[in-house]
Amino acid sequence: MPLNIPDKLPAIEVLQKENIFVMDESRASKQDIRPLRIALLNLMPVKMTTETDLIRLLSNSPLQVELDFIKLSSHTSKNTPIEHMQTFYKDFNLVIHNKYDGLIITGAPVEQMPFEEVIYWKELTEILSWARSNVTSSLFICWGAQAALYHYYGIPKYPLGKKMFGVFEHTKSESQNQILRGFDDVFYVPHSRHTEIRKEDIVKVPGLTILSESKESGIYMVASLSGRELFLTGHSEYSPETLDIEYKRDLAKNLPIEIPKNYYKDDNPDNPPLVRWRSQANMLFVNWLNYFVYQQTPYNIDAIK
Repeated sequence: MPLNIPDKLPAIEVLQKENIFVMDESRASKQDIRPLRIALLNLMPVKMTTETDLIRLLSNSPLQVELDFIKLSSHTSKNTPIEHMQTFYKDFNLVIHNKYDGLIITGAPVEQMPFEEVIYWKELTEILSWARSNVTSSLFICWGAQAALYHYYGIPKYPLGKKMFGVFEHTKSESQNQILRGFDDVFYVPHSRHTEIRKEDIVKVPGLTILSESKESGIYMVASLSGRELFLTGHSEYSPETLDIEYKRDLAKNLPIEIPKNYYKDDNPDNPPLVRWRSQANMLFVNWLNYFVYQQTPYNIDAIK
């Protein structure tokens, strides 16, 4: 995909080395087409890693995408250089009058806190409410999915006895949904979380449908019947090394952490990861951009409502 991202974004160099095609603003401006406008609200602590992971997946279709990086004015990132944030990110209050074809809200390292105690909860709920009339389709990941389900539908999250950590087998609960087109009957998704949502709460909501779940890691994919909201409890966007980095980080901090399940070859941390989720991740993002964004959004972006 000709992905239109800011000139000199660090992800460009990383992805070009992987032979992934991205297009900076200067080159994209010469193409006479209307790109899809996607906003990314990146709540992850190491933002450059998440940028690269998501751009890698958004770069895999023939559609041109213009990506805006959004940040919260009520929270300052401690793990990303301020120069990076000032150069590439816009405060939400500067884009509140914009319309977007798509919105992605990531996970965040606050899942063990009650939603209302998160310092930026009020601003986040304002963004969630804004999205319903200014965005064609929104994709929510991990804690972002839990937060959106709670705000929109009152779905609670529950603490787990231990971290759900590893790569787990999933099946399709509703195989005809377009988001799952091309998926195998069994596919794999990385998870890294301390809380969960439960099936019994979701089935009580008429406007929601469960699209995928796992016997071991539970609910993975939920969608609104309108198709305007897709909720993912796992991290399909993770690079091969991400769980390894998280595991070794927690070990170094003497935090309680188990070896990520079904991740290392022979379940041995001395071996490299066995990557089994890459094709599913690419299919997921291509399907979302095609069926839920491109085919649903109006050509006149101001007509989104």
